[in-house]
Amino acid sequence: MEYEPVIGLEVHAQLLTKTKIFCGCPTTFGAEPNKYTCPVCTGMPGALPVLNKQVVEFTIRMALATHCNIAPYSVFARKNYFYPDLPKGYQISQYELPIAEHGYVEIQLNGKKKRIGITRIHMEEDAGKLVHKGTIETTEASYVDFNRSSVPLIEIVSEPDIRSPKEAAEYLKELRTLLQYLEICDGNMEEGSLRCDANVSVRPKGSKKFGTRTEVKNLNSFRNVEHALDYEIKRQIEVIESGEEVVQETRLWDANNGKTLSMRGKEEAHDYRYFPDPDLVPLKIDKEWIEEVRKSLPELPDQKRERFVSQYGIPEYDAAILTATKALANYYEKTVAIFNEPKTVSNWIMSELLRELKRDDKDIEDILITPEKLAALLKLIKDGTISGKIAKEVFVQMYETGKEARKIVEERGLAQLSNEDELSNVIDEVLSSLPKEVEEYKKGKEKLFGFFIGQVMKRTKNRANPKLVNEILKKKLKG
Repeated sequence: MEYEPVIGLEVHAQLLTKTKIFCGCPTTFGAEPNKYTCPVCTGMPGALPVLNKQVVEFTIRMALATHCNIAPYSVFARKNYFYPDLPKGYQISQYELPIAEHGYVEIQLNGKKKRIGITRIHMEEDAGKLVHKGTIETTEASYVDFNRSSVPLIEIVSEPDIRSPKEAAEYLKELRTLLQYLEICDGNMEEGSLRCDANVSVRPKGSKKFGTRTEVKNLNSFRNVEHALDYEIKRQIEVIESGEEVVQETRLWDANNGKTLSMRGKEEAHDYRYFPDPDLVPLKIDKEWIEEVRKSLPELPDQKRERFVSQYGIPEYDAAILTATKALANYYEKTVAIFNEPKTVSNWIMSELLRELKRDDKDIEDILITPEKLAALLKLIKDGTISGKIAKEVFVQMYETGKEARKIVEERGLAQLSNEDELSNVIDEVLSSLPKEVEEYKKGKEKLFGFFIGQVMKRTKNRANPKLVNEILKKKLKG
């Protein structure tokens, strides 16, 4: 039997506010354990929460960017459960009346667009962090750090519209891009500021009834999302085909061993005993504030992609890659402003630059080649100082050292040979050493022309001006 997966993602994004959602403690990452805490975020008796207005504004920004309806009236609720890193014994979240609902995000995969529905976006506080000593299977001891307790989050819950692990990864990438463009979350999955839980089930292809779902936690990279979902889909199919039933549970992704592990039974909403938080009044948002936030929105990825195609005349494929992050889009535009050949710049960024970044697992902000330095390299190719092939060697040196292109060319003697007499002598030497091939060329085997050029380039260590070599070689072969 052929099966299809049904996937929905719950994405938690930590907001870039300076202070926590209900108190004045800093949200700084990396501080010593339990440094940024107070009676409110550690749940001391009698401490009262006060809502951070910027958290609401940031949530409105994301709701607008994902086409959600923003509720004029929403309520904070207590989500009750016991866990060592939850000091109050409950989490302040939203349940029946969230701030935003019924939106969507469009993804593109294999040249096709697909709309993934968003059920809701709501605000909540983060829990603390448990630090475990030992392995997942054999934990020796656990320590709790409350610095993260009450850090502001938005939870973005998708509809079960995702049908493959690759779609799930693309959806998560699109959300991350939006959050970064809006400048409300840095999207750093390694530091935990963007986290993802996946709900997944399988069903016979063509069936409309959902299967029993499991929730997979601990997905902190796009690769982990794909691998964990791949594994869990196969696992569930094997369970069904062996005649057993899939158990509704929460499972943990063990990236080291490439498998999901049973963690606990899956909770339902009633298990959390939600009720409105008596310490927080209902939140009312007027239309004027929403419109004010809408006007302040930056150019979003879809808008930027369309503008890149129309303004710079590059293909949609290029525009999609170049706008994947705000920093990369800015890098491209700064380079084009100096070297006004948009497609050439696009080619170099997509091939040379992104290849190096991917290999070293770096971001565009980390590299030593500034837009000014890349533009200067491209100018050297255009004015004939170096060939395109030599430029690629120079680029690698620039990437590794941060040196300017011209300096590398001068130090290594890589300037292009453009002296006609010198090139003419080299070509004469090549042709005289290949009499048989010259004779075959003159008899009609014109494909050998490229071979001759290759021999000239080999003798000059790729420093010969290709255009000039082409012209001189044609004249000599005709003669």
